[in-house]
Amino acid sequence: MKIIDIRTHVLLDPGFDVGATSSNQDAIVVEVLTDEGITGIGETDLNAWIARACIEAPGTNTMDRGLKEMLLGRDPLDPVARWDELYVGTAMTGRRGALIHALGALDIALWDICGKAAGVPCWQLWGEAAHTALTPYASLLPKAGGNADSFAQTIVDQAIWAKQFGFRAAKLEILTEGPYAHEDVSGSDGLMLETIAAVRRAVGPDFKIMVDVAYAWKTADEVLRIIEPWSEHDVFFLETPLWPDDLAEHRRLCERSPIPIAAGEWLATRWEFLELMDRGGVHVVQPDVGRVGGLTEARRVCALAEERGKTIVPHGWKTGITVAATRQLAAVSPKLVLFEYVPPEVAESPLRRELVSEESEFSDGQLPLPHRPGLGVELNLEALERFEAAALRREQR
Repeated sequence: MKIIDIRTHVLLDPGFDVGATSSNQDAIVVEVLTDEGITGIGETDLNAWIARACIEAPGTNTMDRGLKEMLLGRDPLDPVARWDELYVGTAMTGRRGALIHALGALDIALWDICGKAAGVPCWQLWGEAAHTALTPYASLLPKAGGNADSFAQTIVDQAIWAKQFGFRAAKLEILTEGPYAHEDVSGSDGLMLETIAAVRRAVGPDFKIMVDVAYAWKTADEVLRIIEPWSEHDVFFLETPLWPDDLAEHRRLCERSPIPIAAGEWLATRWEFLELMDRGGVHVVQPDVGRVGGLTEARRVCALAEERGKTIVPHGWKTGITVAATRQLAAVSPKLVLFEYVPPEVAESPLRRELVSEESEFSDGQLPLPHRPGLGVELNLEALERFEAAALRREQR
């Protein structure tokens, strides 16, 4: 089997809000076509226009080659070998960041091809199932309209909804400080504690609560001062309290924190995760299957995390393609206990609701192990064309 073409699709939510801090308003979807009629699909969480350039740009020397041109004519049934070739062949441009994210979309598509060619879901190519079913969690992002009085109640209401919908865990996005701050709500320490305490009272003791503050603080001392009373409310982990590059402060925080610290959503390659785990000392690692470099690299990260006894809870804030790929990873990763999930029925983004078909039903807080060949989802071509047209209009403004 040989790769004969790679198609890139830049997609945009027609109702996107340029003032929003949300990456699920656009997407880059790749199709990898083969001479035997099998097509694989993939995506990554990155500015879609930058991702397209990373894939389609021609190379100029042996260490700065183009991703697409390197794959044409190659065998898609050995994604690990292809990943290593692409990584080395683009080293002068890549090694980290946007190019690795773009590489990740292609890698996911190659594994989709492998599963389809073998007639099995991707995870069965990697080994035995580590779980009988998969447990996603809900991400709760309040819309309080800038009103601090209603902020906590809004998250409480969302948490109650999540539990009633069937979720067994939820993450409270308390984004009142730092680069992701929204809603113009004052980020007082008291407001954060009140919100967590109110949610715990509302959902009871058997429901997992996580808290995401999205890089809100600068020092371990500041974090420790604020979160000390949170531990009374059984917070499963605190996500991204510090800037990801400050490994020394992560180490100081993780050695003293009463709550497990989670990070890794932006990281690319296993080497960045090794730094985060070994130098930063984080307790919970959060690879995003596209950003980290695809399923090939995500599996490597999971293996390294398991060797170190780390808990794995992947990030996933995109379309049904990312959900499908994350489920494949979860199936064979024993330390992967939860993953981020937005059910299409309640997603605000039409890209999440409409881009793919054949998604498994969420029931009793869990998703079944994937059973369809490859990733197990297919593109909705009508939606693809509609979102691609919206992206083109944006380009032409």
